[in-house]
Amino acid sequence: MSLTGKFLSKEINTIFWRENLTLSTAESCTAGEISSIITSVPGSSHFFKGGIVAYANEVKENLLGVNPETLEKYGAVSEETVKEMVKGAMKSLKTDCAIATSGIAGPSGGTSEKPVGTIWIAVACKDKINTLKIEEDHGRAKNVANATQTALQLLLKMFQSEENEQ
Repeated sequence: MSLTGKFLSKEINTIFWRENLTLSTAESCTAGEISSIITSVPGSSHFFKGGIVAYANEVKENLLGVNPETLEKYGAVSEETVKEMVKGAMKSLKTDCAIATSGIAGPSGGTSEKPVGTIWIAVACKDKINTLKIEEDHGRAKNVANATQTALQLLLKMFQSEENEQ
């Protein structure tokens, strides 16, 4: 794990302890990497309930409640799908907040519309959802690492923006 990942997970740990919130994940292309980084910090069991690695669309549908019509119309790699995944993670795992990812890590699987390196991320806390799209291909391992780091940063940014609003 990178030093950045360790730093981000410590920051998340501090916030979730302080705010007494719970967290879950719904990961497709990151395949549990986000959960792994979060749980690498002692004390994460206080707030982290678990994660669902939803590689297949039927897992997205059956465990996360993603609408089959969403997958048909927009595809698994879309803002619409990660929004439904993040809501489904919060509902299925009964958490206050969640992170979801879905993308094409590579080296194959891309199309002209969605090339390798296209990854959608959603973070949610209660009724607030933020999304972000990554469109960079640096090889499978770096694509997954980049999506993982970006997802953790997006979650932290959600709390920093709330602090700035107060």
